[in-house]
Amino acid sequence: MTDKTRRRVVVTGIGLLSPLGKSPAELHEALFAGANGLKEVSLFETDGLWIRRGGEIDFDPRDFLGQANFRPVDRTGRLAIVATHLALAASGWDEESRAGRELGLALGTTFGSVRTIAEFDRRAVEAGPKYAKPFEFANSVINAAAGQTAIWFGLRGTNSTVAGGAAAGLKALAYATDMVRSGRADVVLAGGAEELCFESFYGYHQTGLLAGAGPPHPQPCPIPFAAARNGFSLGEGAALLVLEEAEAATARGATILAEVLGHASAFDPSRGKDAESAAAAVGRTVALALADAGCEAASIDVLSTGANGSVVGDRYEAAGLARALGGRSAEVPVLAVKGQLGESLGASGAFQTVALLESMRRGEAPGIAGLDEVEKGLPLASATSESRRLDMRRGLVHASSFDGSACALVIERT
Repeated sequence: MTDKTRRRVVVTGIGLLSPLGKSPAELHEALFAGANGLKEVSLFETDGLWIRRGGEIDFDPRDFLGQANFRPVDRTGRLAIVATHLALAASGWDEESRAGRELGLALGTTFGSVRTIAEFDRRAVEAGPKYAKPFEFANSVINAAAGQTAIWFGLRGTNSTVAGGAAAGLKALAYATDMVRSGRADVVLAGGAEELCFESFYGYHQTGLLAGAGPPHPQPCPIPFAAARNGFSLGEGAALLVLEEAEAATARGATILAEVLGHASAFDPSRGKDAESAAAAVGRTVALALADAGCEAASIDVLSTGANGSVVGDRYEAAGLARALGGRSAEVPVLAVKGQLGESLGASGAFQTVALLESMRRGEAPGIAGLDEVEKGLPLASATSESRRLDMRRGLVHASSFDGSACALVIERT
């Protein structure tokens, strides 16, 4: 599709639940102030584990949607449903206006609900097949949250679940962008959802990827790009953005927050085992996204990175960004929200995008909380703990998954 025929895609609403707030404004204010959303986990027992902190969210869906029947919906589904409710409200898509339209949903996730899957299997193995609950099985498939959300709000358009690890939320936004600008859809809610549960927490803990989890169990330091970083902290949450065709959004009187100019994806065949291959995949992704957006590296005013405190992951991302942006990478402000929110996997790319949009809207770039010393030789000289006020019109979001998948999105403030 040529630039002349593809339609413009704009953002008209945002809904989110995060460890640092339940609105874009709350999230931004907490990030800008250097607040930390990590705390002692209470959702499950952590006895015997070296790490006991994560980005857990305290929420009750009834506070948002009243006394509805949430019994058929697990935690991942509830996170997605609340974020969708908030996004629809923010963009002006009430029940009456949705009735005659086909709104779609693209939801990124890593596991869906691995807790539900584990509980269903555990009961069947330990107590016997006849004690497995068919009621729970419906939530054990990875697209359960997207399906439940569509049913809840009557979203009759495309319904897609994107399973792309920590890049899933951003890939869902890219997928939705293609749907809208190609004419296959007019309105798509896109983003990600992920729950914090024992099964994923224990799995990452045992791999030694969590901050401080590996021998000799040092003090956890999940600070992106920090010289002393030693892994990431897990988080949870959901964020959905409403993407619409620009002319239709204007015609219905919607408030347009930003325009998605372009995106791209690439893959590291070494899956993070080779530094050159990993950095090249990041650089290729960003370069292709800039080309798709029709802009130069010099026009990027702010970066929202997927850095989470991973020793090699942060290094590869910085190297790849420097390849694609050249000298601009030493000047442009760098956001790295996972140090304060935790690594929320499928929801993280959407969180990064929301943080970028709100930063551009307010003209305030949050620093990287706790970043006292950047790793020596890291080619992101502008990474700092200092929050700054400056004009930012165009931004770039980048996310990578642990298996080598990468995605980048270019967004412009309107």
